[in-house]
Amino acid sequence: MSSNTATSFSDKWKNNPELVFEETLREGSEIFLWILNRNGFKDSGELSCFLKSKNRILDAGCGNGRVTALLRKYSNPATTEIIGIDFVASKIAKKNLASQKNISFYKKDLLDDLTDLGKFDLIYCQEVLHHTKNPQQAFLNLTKILNARGEIAIYVYKKKAPIREFTDDFIRKKISAMTYEEAMKVCEEITTLGKSLSDSKIKIQVLEVNVLEIKAGEYDLQRFLYHFFMKCFWNDNLSFHDNAVINYDWYHPQDCSRHTIEEVRKWFADARLNIAHEHVDFYGITMRGIKG
Repeated sequence: MSSNTATSFSDKWKNNPELVFEETLREGSEIFLWILNRNGFKDSGELSCFLKSKNRILDAGCGNGRVTALLRKYSNPATTEIIGIDFVASKIAKKNLASQKNISFYKKDLLDDLTDLGKFDLIYCQEVLHHTKNPQQAFLNLTKILNARGEIAIYVYKKKAPIREFTDDFIRKKISAMTYEEAMKVCEEITTLGKSLSDSKIKIQVLEVNVLEIKAGEYDLQRFLYHFFMKCFWNDNLSFHDNAVINYDWYHPQDCSRHTIEEVRKWFADARLNIAHEHVDFYGITMRGIKG
Protein backbone atom coordinates (compact mmCIF):
# COMPACT_ATOMS: atom_id res chain seq x y z
CA MET A 1 0.00 0.00 0.00
CA SER A 2 1.45 3.36 -1.03
CA SER A 3 1.80 6.19 1.47
CA ASN A 4 -1.01 8.04 -0.32
CA THR A 5 -3.42 5.12 -0.02
CA ALA A 6 -2.49 4.49 3.60
CA THR A 7 -3.08 8.18 4.38
CA SER A 8 -6.38 8.15 2.46
CA PHE A 9 -7.80 5.31 4.52
CA SER A 10 -6.27 6.45 7.78
CA ASP A 11 -7.96 9.86 7.35
CA LYS A 12 -11.20 8.24 6.23
CA TRP A 13 -11.54 6.00 9.28
CA LYS A 14 -10.13 8.51 11.77
CA ASN A 15 -12.74 11.06 10.72
CA ASN A 16 -15.57 8.56 10.20
CA PRO A 17 -15.07 5.63 12.60
CA GLU A 18 -18.69 4.45 12.38
CA LEU A 19 -19.21 4.97 8.63
CA VAL A 20 -22.19 2.87 7.35
CA PHE A 21 -21.78 0.56 10.35
CA GLU A 22 -25.47 0.46 11.24
CA GLU A 23 -26.60 0.25 7.59
CA THR A 24 -24.35 -2.78 7.10
CA LEU A 25 -26.07 -4.55 10.00
CA ARG A 26 -29.63 -3.42 9.23
CA GLU A 27 -31.42 -6.35 7.59
CA GLY A 28 -32.98 -5.32 4.30
CA SER A 29 -30.84 -2.21 3.81
CA GLU A 30 -29.31 -1.66 0.38
CA ILE A 31 -25.81 -2.21 1.76
CA PHE A 32 -26.81 -5.34 3.73
CA LEU A 33 -28.45 -6.92 0.67
CA TRP A 34 -25.56 -5.91 -1.60
CA ILE A 35 -23.08 -7.76 0.62
CA LEU A 36 -25.24 -10.88 1.03
CA ASN A 37 -26.58 -11.16 -2.51
CA ARG A 38 -23.27 -10.67 -4.32
CA ASN A 39 -21.85 -13.48 -2.18
CA GLY A 40 -24.69 -15.81 -3.13
CA PHE A 41 -26.87 -15.57 -0.03
CA LYS A 42 -30.57 -14.79 -0.38
CA ASP A 43 -31.02 -13.72 3.23
CA SER A 44 -29.53 -13.81 6.74
CA GLY A 45 -30.76 -17.37 7.26
CA GLU A 46 -28.63 -18.63 4.37
CA LEU A 47 -25.63 -16.68 5.69
CA SER A 48 -26.07 -18.16 9.18
CA CYS A 49 -26.26 -21.67 7.73
CA PHE A 50 -23.07 -21.06 5.73
CA LEU A 51 -21.16 -19.73 8.76
CA LYS A 52 -22.24 -22.55 11.08
CA SER A 53 -19.41 -24.86 10.01
CA LYS A 54 -16.71 -22.16 10.14
CA ASN A 55 -14.65 -22.40 13.36
CA ARG A 56 -12.13 -19.67 12.46
CA ILE A 57 -12.94 -16.68 10.24
CA LEU A 58 -10.57 -13.96 9.03
CA ASP A 59 -11.85 -10.54 7.93
CA ALA A 60 -8.83 -9.43 5.91
CA GLY A 61 -8.89 -5.65 5.52
CA CYS A 62 -11.63 -5.13 8.08
CA GLY A 63 -11.68 -1.31 8.05
CA ASN A 64 -13.90 -0.08 10.89
CA GLY A 65 -15.18 -3.62 11.53
CA ARG A 66 -18.63 -3.27 9.99
CA VAL A 67 -18.48 -6.59 8.10
CA THR A 68 -16.67 -8.21 11.02
CA ALA A 69 -19.73 -7.27 13.07
CA LEU A 70 -21.99 -8.77 10.39
CA LEU A 71 -20.03 -12.03 10.47
CA ARG A 72 -20.20 -12.03 14.28
CA LYS A 73 -23.95 -11.39 14.27
CA TYR A 74 -24.70 -14.41 12.09
CA SER A 75 -22.16 -16.85 13.57
CA ASN A 76 -21.96 -18.50 16.98
CA PRO A 77 -19.52 -16.66 19.30
CA ALA A 78 -19.15 -19.80 21.42
CA THR A 79 -17.85 -21.91 18.55
CA THR A 80 -16.53 -19.44 15.95
CA GLU A 81 -13.45 -17.28 16.48
CA ILE A 82 -13.16 -14.19 14.27
CA ILE A 83 -9.92 -12.33 13.54
CA GLY A 84 -9.89 -8.91 11.88
CA ILE A 85 -6.78 -7.41 10.31
CA ASP A 86 -6.20 -4.00 8.74
CA PHE A 87 -3.15 -1.89 7.97
CA VAL A 88 -4.58 1.42 9.26
CA ALA A 89 -7.88 0.81 11.08
CA SER A 90 -7.48 -2.24 13.36
CA LYS A 91 -7.69 -0.09 16.52
CA ILE A 92 -10.89 1.57 15.29
CA ALA A 93 -12.46 -1.82 14.55
CA LYS A 94 -11.39 -3.10 17.97
CA LYS A 95 -13.08 -0.13 19.66
CA ASN A 96 -16.26 -0.51 17.60
CA LEU A 97 -16.57 -4.20 18.54
CA ALA A 98 -15.30 -3.97 22.12
CA SER A 99 -18.48 -5.55 23.48
CA GLN A 100 -18.39 -8.56 21.13
CA LYS A 101 -17.04 -11.96 22.18
CA ASN A 102 -14.35 -14.12 20.61
CA ILE A 103 -12.98 -11.42 18.26
CA SER A 104 -9.40 -10.14 17.97
CA PHE A 105 -7.88 -7.42 15.79
CA TYR A 106 -4.33 -6.94 14.52
CA LYS A 107 -2.44 -4.49 12.34
CA LYS A 108 -1.30 -6.37 9.22
CA ASP A 109 -0.28 -5.67 5.63
CA LEU A 110 -1.70 -8.30 3.25
CA LEU A 111 1.59 -8.35 1.34
CA ASP A 112 3.50 -9.47 4.45
CA ASP A 113 3.81 -12.99 5.86
CA LEU A 114 0.47 -13.83 7.51
CA THR A 115 1.24 -17.34 8.70
CA ASP A 116 1.48 -16.27 12.37
CA LEU A 117 -2.31 -15.83 12.30
CA GLY A 118 -2.83 -19.57 11.95
CA LYS A 119 -5.25 -21.31 9.58
CA PHE A 120 -8.83 -20.35 8.76
CA ASP A 121 -12.00 -22.04 7.54
CA LEU A 122 -13.22 -18.82 5.91
CA ILE A 123 -11.35 -15.74 4.73
CA TYR A 124 -13.45 -12.74 3.77
CA CYS A 125 -11.46 -10.13 1.83
CA GLN A 126 -13.72 -7.76 -0.03
CA GLU A 127 -13.20 -4.18 -1.25
CA VAL A 128 -9.54 -4.54 -0.21
CA LEU A 129 -7.23 -6.34 -2.65
CA HIS A 130 -7.52 -3.65 -5.32
CA HIS A 131 -6.02 -1.15 -2.86
CA THR A 132 -2.77 -3.13 -2.51
CA LYS A 133 0.32 -2.75 -4.68
CA ASN A 134 0.05 -6.36 -5.85
CA PRO A 135 -3.52 -7.73 -5.57
CA GLN A 136 -2.71 -11.21 -6.83
CA GLN A 137 0.20 -11.64 -4.40
CA ALA A 138 -1.97 -10.42 -1.51
CA PHE A 139 -4.60 -12.96 -2.58
CA LEU A 140 -2.02 -15.77 -2.71
CA ASN A 141 -0.76 -14.81 0.76
CA LEU A 142 -4.28 -15.29 2.07
CA THR A 143 -4.78 -18.66 0.37
CA LYS A 144 -1.68 -19.95 2.20
CA ILE A 145 -3.52 -19.64 5.52
CA LEU A 146 -6.67 -21.45 4.41
CA ASN A 147 -7.42 -24.82 5.94
CA ALA A 148 -7.99 -27.76 3.60
CA ARG A 149 -11.56 -27.32 2.32
CA GLY A 150 -11.39 -23.76 3.63
CA GLU A 151 -13.09 -21.04 1.61
CA ILE A 152 -12.01 -17.56 0.54
CA ALA A 153 -14.47 -14.87 -0.58
CA ILE A 154 -13.12 -11.82 -2.41
CA TYR A 155 -14.52 -8.74 -4.12
CA VAL A 156 -12.41 -6.58 -6.44
CA TYR A 157 -13.25 -3.64 -8.66
CA LYS A 158 -14.20 -4.56 -12.21
CA LYS A 159 -12.76 -2.78 -15.23
CA LYS A 160 -15.52 -0.41 -16.30
CA ALA A 161 -16.73 1.32 -19.47
CA PRO A 162 -14.00 3.46 -21.13
CA ILE A 163 -15.43 6.92 -20.35
CA ARG A 164 -16.04 5.90 -16.73
CA GLU A 165 -12.44 4.67 -16.48
CA PHE A 166 -11.12 7.92 -17.96
CA THR A 167 -13.21 10.17 -15.69
CA ASP A 168 -12.37 8.20 -12.57
CA ASP A 169 -8.63 8.37 -13.24
CA PHE A 170 -8.84 12.04 -14.23
CA ILE A 171 -10.46 13.00 -10.92
CA ARG A 172 -8.22 10.63 -8.94
CA LYS A 173 -5.13 12.32 -10.36
CA LYS A 174 -6.53 15.80 -9.70
CA ILE A 175 -7.12 15.19 -5.98
CA SER A 176 -4.21 12.84 -5.22
CA ALA A 177 -2.12 15.47 -3.44
CA MET A 178 -5.05 17.07 -1.61
CA THR A 179 -5.60 16.80 2.12
CA TYR A 180 -8.65 14.97 3.42
CA GLU A 181 -10.48 18.27 3.91
CA GLU A 182 -9.62 19.54 0.41
CA ALA A 183 -10.54 16.27 -1.27
CA MET A 184 -13.82 16.11 0.65
CA LYS A 185 -14.85 19.49 -0.80
CA VAL A 186 -14.38 18.08 -4.32
CA CYS A 187 -16.29 14.95 -3.36
CA GLU A 188 -19.11 17.02 -1.89
CA GLU A 189 -19.59 18.65 -5.31
CA ILE A 190 -19.69 15.20 -6.92
CA THR A 191 -22.14 14.03 -4.26
CA THR A 192 -24.40 17.02 -4.93
CA LEU A 193 -24.50 16.00 -8.59
CA GLY A 194 -25.36 12.42 -7.64
CA LYS A 195 -28.16 13.59 -5.33
CA SER A 196 -29.59 15.97 -7.94
CA LEU A 197 -29.69 13.23 -10.55
CA SER A 198 -31.25 10.79 -8.08
CA ASP A 199 -33.85 13.33 -6.94
CA SER A 200 -34.93 13.89 -10.56
CA LYS A 201 -36.46 10.37 -10.62
CA ILE A 202 -35.89 10.34 -14.38
CA LYS A 203 -35.85 7.01 -16.21
CA ILE A 204 -34.31 6.74 -19.66
CA GLN A 205 -34.41 4.08 -22.36
CA VAL A 206 -31.01 3.49 -23.94
CA LEU A 207 -29.97 1.53 -27.01
CA GLU A 208 -26.64 -0.30 -26.97
CA VAL A 209 -23.55 1.74 -27.80
CA ASN A 210 -21.02 -1.02 -28.17
CA VAL A 211 -17.95 1.20 -28.71
CA LEU A 212 -18.58 2.82 -25.29
CA GLU A 213 -19.63 -0.49 -23.67
CA ILE A 214 -23.08 0.94 -22.88
CA LYS A 215 -25.67 -1.82 -22.55
CA ALA A 216 -29.24 -1.38 -23.81
CA GLY A 217 -32.00 -1.06 -21.24
CA GLU A 218 -33.95 1.24 -18.95
CA TYR A 219 -31.87 3.19 -16.47
CA ASP A 220 -32.40 5.57 -13.61
CA LEU A 221 -30.58 8.72 -14.81
CA GLN A 222 -28.22 8.80 -11.82
CA ARG A 223 -27.31 5.13 -12.25
CA PHE A 224 -26.82 5.56 -16.01
CA LEU A 225 -24.22 8.25 -15.38
CA TYR A 226 -22.78 6.19 -12.52
CA HIS A 227 -22.45 3.00 -14.59
CA PHE A 228 -20.90 4.46 -17.70
CA PHE A 229 -19.50 7.98 -17.14
CA MET A 230 -18.40 8.77 -13.56
CA LYS A 231 -18.89 7.65 -9.98
CA CYS A 232 -21.34 10.04 -8.35
CA PHE A 233 -22.59 7.85 -5.51
CA TRP A 234 -25.86 8.60 -3.76
CA ASN A 235 -27.90 6.55 -1.27
CA ASP A 236 -31.03 8.10 0.26
CA ASN A 237 -30.56 6.12 3.47
CA LEU A 238 -27.19 7.74 4.24
CA SER A 239 -26.39 11.30 5.28
CA PHE A 240 -24.96 13.72 2.72
CA HIS A 241 -21.62 13.53 4.54
CA ASP A 242 -21.50 9.73 4.46
CA ASN A 243 -22.31 9.73 0.73
CA ALA A 244 -19.44 12.18 0.18
CA VAL A 245 -17.05 9.95 2.16
CA ILE A 246 -17.97 7.00 -0.07
CA ASN A 247 -17.09 9.10 -3.13
CA TYR A 248 -13.83 10.11 -1.38
CA ASP A 249 -13.12 6.40 -0.77
CA TRP A 250 -13.22 5.87 -4.54
CA TYR A 251 -11.35 8.92 -5.77
CA HIS A 252 -8.60 9.69 -3.26
CA PRO A 253 -6.66 6.39 -2.86
CA GLN A 254 -4.19 6.06 -5.72
CA ASP A 255 -3.81 2.28 -5.39
CA CYS A 256 -7.06 1.35 -7.11
CA SER A 257 -6.71 -1.49 -9.62
CA ARG A 258 -9.56 -2.79 -11.74
CA HIS A 259 -9.84 -6.35 -13.05
CA THR A 260 -11.58 -8.69 -15.49
CA ILE A 261 -13.47 -11.86 -14.64
CA GLU A 262 -10.94 -13.90 -16.66
CA GLU A 263 -8.08 -12.45 -14.61
CA VAL A 264 -9.72 -13.26 -11.28
CA ARG A 265 -10.61 -16.78 -12.41
CA LYS A 266 -6.92 -17.29 -13.22
CA TRP A 267 -5.96 -16.20 -9.67
CA PHE A 268 -8.17 -18.97 -8.31
CA ALA A 269 -6.87 -21.53 -10.80
CA ASP A 270 -3.23 -20.65 -10.02
CA ALA A 271 -3.95 -21.04 -6.30
CA ARG A 272 -5.66 -24.40 -6.97
CA LEU A 273 -8.99 -23.22 -5.65
CA ASN A 274 -12.29 -24.58 -6.91
CA ILE A 275 -14.71 -21.73 -7.67
CA ALA A 276 -17.91 -22.16 -5.64
CA HIS A 277 -19.62 -18.89 -6.60
CA GLU A 278 -19.04 -15.87 -8.80
CA HIS A 279 -21.00 -12.69 -9.38
CA VAL A 280 -20.24 -9.77 -11.70
CA ASP A 281 -22.09 -6.45 -11.65
CA PHE A 282 -21.36 -2.99 -13.08
CA TYR A 283 -18.87 -2.25 -10.30
CA GLY A 284 -17.07 -5.36 -9.20
CA ILE A 285 -16.33 -9.07 -9.22
CA THR A 286 -17.25 -11.30 -6.28
CA MET A 287 -15.80 -14.80 -6.16
CA ARG A 288 -15.72 -17.59 -3.58
CA GLY A 289 -13.38 -20.54 -3.87
CA ILE A 290 -12.60 -23.69 -1.88
CA LYS A 291 -9.10 -25.03 -1.22
CA GLY A 292 -8.38 -28.59 -2.25
